[in-house]
Amino acid sequence: MTAITEPGRRIVTLDVIRGIAVMGIFSVNVIAFSHIFPAYMNPAAAGGHEGADLATWLVNFVLVDGKMRSLFSMLFGASMLLVIERAVAAGRSGRATHFRRMIVLALFGLAHFYFIWFGDILFLYAIIGMIAYLFIRKRPKSLLVWAAGLFLLNAAMMTASSAYFRSADKEAHAANATAAEIREWNTAVAWGAQSEEQTRRDIAIHRGSAVDRAEHMLSERLAEPFGSLIFFGPETLALMLLGMACYKSGFLTGEWSDRRYRSIAVWTLAIGAVASAVIAWTTWRSNFYLPLVFLNMVVVQLPFRIMMAIGYAALIILIFRNPSWVRDRFAAVGRAAFTNYLGTSIVAALIFYGDGLGLYQRLSRFEAWLAAPLVWLLMLAWSKPWLDRFHYGPFEWLWRSLARWEWQPMRKRSPAVAAAA
Repeated sequence: MTAITEPGRRIVTLDVIRGIAVMGIFSVNVIAFSHIFPAYMNPAAAGGHEGADLATWLVNFVLVDGKMRSLFSMLFGASMLLVIERAVAAGRSGRATHFRRMIVLALFGLAHFYFIWFGDILFLYAIIGMIAYLFIRKRPKSLLVWAAGLFLLNAAMMTASSAYFRSADKEAHAANATAAEIREWNTAVAWGAQSEEQTRRDIAIHRGSAVDRAEHMLSERLAEPFGSLIFFGPETLALMLLGMACYKSGFLTGEWSDRRYRSIAVWTLAIGAVASAVIAWTTWRSNFYLPLVFLNMVVVQLPFRIMMAIGYAALIILIFRNPSWVRDRFAAVGRAAFTNYLGTSIVAALIFYGDGLGLYQRLSRFEAWLAAPLVWLLMLAWSKPWLDRFHYGPFEWLWRSLARWEWQPMRKRSPAVAAAA
């Protein structure tokens, strides 16, 4: 089998996988937009964890959470190689092209974090993408070895963090606990629970104006994007290297046989889903005990997240082997993934924050999640008609223009004009 391409060496499989991944990411991100941050990892913190709300958390936890982000990170690594290859083929410096793109992406990420949404991944991708450049000439097996090492490093870091949480919990709830130990515990679990006073302040900030939110981010959370490099950096780099290996081996470009893709999809998704369901069950049985929630999400589930991300890629390649209007729609979402990612933040901010409908912390978990399929339909509806007329999505065009220090042509020429030229 050979890679499925379009004129201009667009690899359709990469576009389709990227499109589905960016859509899937919003299925979990919508909770971080609509509720206080602890609710993202801990459904007992806000938004409800019974009935439809529990089912919403369970389905996302088993099938989506971490899997689509992992897949998106892998695609970033693969696309990075493709961009460098195209730059070299066009007679440009691959290194200069890559680093200019990453610098501009970092600026987009900081603007996204401070002025739209705290959950930005663009800054992280940009900085880690610069580090990933050091690996572009390595062979697939070497990339896999490096990725495995980084995954183990990440697991060790997160296991140590979980052990710290358990120790802080034990000390804070001891009969002779000191005020300092109690404060340390309350600080440690801020990601999974918060006081009523903190929740009221959080609601006031997010139901307020964009100016108020920006002031809060710039005054109190200025360093967070840089701190995230330590916490999320090793895993993100590992996923990018894994994506580079999958690209170089032909896996992500659709060059393997259907039999191999089918086998990979069946085994990875079956094992990963069952394991994730067991992890979800133990989390629920613990009544969402915060140290266990953390351990399960960032350590125990890690190998199954990776496994399912690879399985989803194999399944998507199998399903969309042949041309169809459905494939074209998903591929268009992937070609405009940068615009769709930032666009979901803008739409979600208008739905949940004070400048729009102000629904922040007003809906149940399931009610808030219903925004996801509506946004998916919006992505599928606009992306292809736009790209039929223009070369790039709006933010892709701006990114490319700024990285090249020159405004890029946007509108496609009509066939008649192209023929005359």
